[in-house]
Amino acid sequence: MNIDPKFQTQPESQMGKPLISVVVPVHTEAPNIPPLIDAIGIALEGIEHEIIYVDDGSSDDTPSVLAGIAARLPTLIRVRHRQSCGQSGAVITGVKTARGAFIATLDGDGQNDPADIPAMLEAALRAEAAGPVPVLIAGHRTTRKDSDAKRWGSRIANAVRGYLLKDGTPDTGCGLKLFRRAAFLELPHFDHIHRFLPALFIRAGGHVVSVPVRHHQRAHGASHYGTWDRLKVGIVDLLGVAWLQRRWKQPQIEPHS
Repeated sequence: MNIDPKFQTQPESQMGKPLISVVVPVHTEAPNIPPLIDAIGIALEGIEHEIIYVDDGSSDDTPSVLAGIAARLPTLIRVRHRQSCGQSGAVITGVKTARGAFIATLDGDGQNDPADIPAMLEAALRAEAAGPVPVLIAGHRTTRKDSDAKRWGSRIANAVRGYLLKDGTPDTGCGLKLFRRAAFLELPHFDHIHRFLPALFIRAGGHVVSVPVRHHQRAHGASHYGTWDRLKVGIVDLLGVAWLQRRWKQPQIEPHS
């Protein structure tokens, strides 16, 4: 892979820290872990990175699978919740654990493609240069490999969310997103935050860039995040984020004369 030289000239990559941390929340996804970790390593070859798996209280062999891989792969960091806290809780734990300047989030079922991350990182650098910051690069699954019911549910949810929050993002539910760690840590944290990141980045004075990404069929198991989460993310959550939008004015810093 030809890596753009500017990836390696970022100040963060010269301070003994990875440039990017890939955060993967998982709940009972043992068979999907090895191939996804291999794919992340191939996709980010030549880019200083670390992989953070947050085991959200899995009941299968996820802990032992991660332990076995971590013994031979120093870039893998594993964190385990004693009990499931949900996808957003796992993402927040992963971001807090991360050392990279940039964070890429991936669903743990292997449907997101890590090969899209380098292009998203480059898009983030371009967007930061153009301003305003902070920048969220949001994946847009233009060809989804899900059931008809799941696709239609997402379309309705995206339409309602877009109408109420004006986030201008066609696929807020895509697990593949990229942003600066420091920007994420400035956001208000709450359950299901991962579904409202576009609106929250805009609220913080930044903007969102949606980029087309690949989407694959699930190879093993069934979804443990998603359907129930979407049912719970109802009008109360939307109104709560809309309230946050109204109750904040982004300060404009005036330069010294």
